[in-house]
Amino acid sequence: MIKLIVGIGGVTNGGKTTLACKLKKALPNSVLLCQDTFFKPASEVEFGEDGFQQYDVITALDMKAMMDTVYAWMENMSAVHIEQEAPVLSENKGLNILIVEGFLLYNYKPLNDVFNQHYYLSIPYEECKRRRCSRVYDPPDPPGYFDGHVWPMYLKNRKYMEEKVADIIYLDGTNPPDELFAQVYEDILREVQKLQDSC
Repeated sequence: MIKLIVGIGGVTNGGKTTLACKLKKALPNSVLLCQDTFFKPASEVEFGEDGFQQYDVITALDMKAMMDTVYAWMENMSAVHIEQEAPVLSENKGLNILIVEGFLLYNYKPLNDVFNQHYYLSIPYEECKRRRCSRVYDPPDPPGYFDGHVWPMYLKNRKYMEEKVADIIYLDGTNPPDELFAQVYEDILREVQKLQDSC
């Protein structure tokens, strides 16, 4: 049984979800786990010295629940009910792929330790702010939230990640989605072939 866990991390609005969903549709026996589904209730998210609720820090997420889901998938893929679009192929040399998407994937060691491949999408400040301001969030971003919390925390989290993780493949989120997909898809297929050859 071959199990491959792929991380699709990156800055807010950098194209993570678009890429992860394209991969899930294209890769047989793959499931997608989104970090955003593990946010704690708003009542449990602290306010910081910047005056904003601290959604862009690891403590805003229930990482234990997320890891429980990942470990459960590793133990028994069929026991974990994660949304799945690609067909499940019984004849695929026992290959199963978990795609994990989120903005703080590589800032939590237990999660970081399970990845076979680490991808990270980044975009410049101006493009990130433009995309962020064009989306509607629940709860909505308060005035000044991007510059006062989101971007500073992105820079802080990225610095930490770069110091702790050596094998990240950085992607330019301003590139066309189909181009990004093709690059990562080919990488994954090569990794799958290596794993199959080693069995």
